[in-house]
Amino acid sequence: MAKVVRETTYFDCAGPNNTQQTLALARERAQALGLRSVVVATTTGETGLAAAKLFKGFNVVAVTHCTGFRQPNHQELSPEMAQAIAAEGGRILTCQHAFGGIGRAVRMKLGTYELEEIVAYTLRIFGEGLKVAVEITLMAADAGLVHSGEDVVAIAGTGRGADTAVVLQAANAMRFFDLQVREIICMPGGCRKQ
Repeated sequence: MAKVVRETTYFDCAGPNNTQQTLALARERAQALGLRSVVVATTTGETGLAAAKLFKGFNVVAVTHCTGFRQPNHQELSPEMAQAIAAEGGRILTCQHAFGGIGRAVRMKLGTYELEEIVAYTLRIFGEGLKVAVEITLMAADAGLVHSGEDVVAIAGTGRGADTAVVLQAANAMRFFDLQVREIICMPGGCRKQ
């Protein structure tokens, strides 16, 4: 059996100070593997716009928080930032979070956790960015913006910015166990919170 050695970058601390290096490492790996789809978490649009610019010519899917995430009827991504991402060739996905929604409503109302949030907490063992990368890939596959079974680069972070990039085999949320983590390009290795 052949042995494959891949390099993973571990950042000293999590956070937005790693965004540019995360995007650069992700682009380098996407090119080396011949991948064409990039899924990136973005709240205000800054990371999504940076990714859309750097991954010009790729299928860039910028995944936002759902409307109402922070407060009812509020979308954190401004229309101007959404237009800027689209002008660079990126596509915006705003929808229900794969690990949120009704389960989160049950927790907030009744004080008990549902399956989706247990999965989310389990993935957070590997870091917030890895949890978000898996979640946004499920969401992008559910929206038909990446294909189930396709290897994609997923980029996310701890709070703001990006500090995690992984190669995932995409799957739809209802086929969650078909999703595979192919490789970790970079992630925080030291302190997780800033």
